[in-house]
Amino acid sequence: MPFREVNSKMIEATVAPGQRLFSQRGAMLAYRGEVSFTPNVQGGQGGVMSMLGRRLANEATPLMTVEGSGTVFFGHGGHHIEVINLSGDTLYVEADRLLAFDGTLQQGTMFLGSQGGVMGMVRGQVSGQGLFTTTLKGHGAVAVMAHGGVFEIPITPQRPVHVDPQAYVAHHGDVRNKLSTALGWRDMVGRGSGEAFQLELSGSGAVYVQASEEKL
Repeated sequence: MPFREVNSKMIEATVAPGQRLFSQRGAMLAYRGEVSFTPNVQGGQGGVMSMLGRRLANEATPLMTVEGSGTVFFGHGGHHIEVINLSGDTLYVEADRLLAFDGTLQQGTMFLGSQGGVMGMVRGQVSGQGLFTTTLKGHGAVAVMAHGGVFEIPITPQRPVHVDPQAYVAHHGDVRNKLSTALGWRDMVGRGSGEAFQLELSGSGAVYVQASEEKL
């Protein structure tokens, strides 16, 4: 189910019979047609066990199921919105950044320590993202929220990308990520550059970075 960007802070989704999408509760701005909005107690796809896993991982953002026939406009908090189209790969994104996503996508949760070991867990704490992150896999569209707009940076095996943890939004593809540090004596005495920690993403894919270091 494609999303169309109305402007940088609003998207439009066409809802057709037999199809459904998920969105954050309260994110509907306007709609046309016969459309229903139902609280989703399972928090998206994956069934009850998947829901329990997301709640234990604190990745269970309240969602609603959107079904029927019509057009729905979504937006939330005046945040900038980026639409990401998946072609069978996996998107890694924080649950609170999800605005809406195609109901056909498979939703899951990943332990950050599985990418980067202990430093992966440290990364979760430094970036304020906790120890888990949400995954969406399959063919479909995802709308994510960010501060100040989003830009996409390609990642290639020859050119890894370093990102400020606070500016990181999401990534997809065959990508490894780890936390790198550049702590020096200046940082210890409060005279550093303020860029002591960065996320290093390597492999093949893309990372989405917001134009701000402010969390949602």
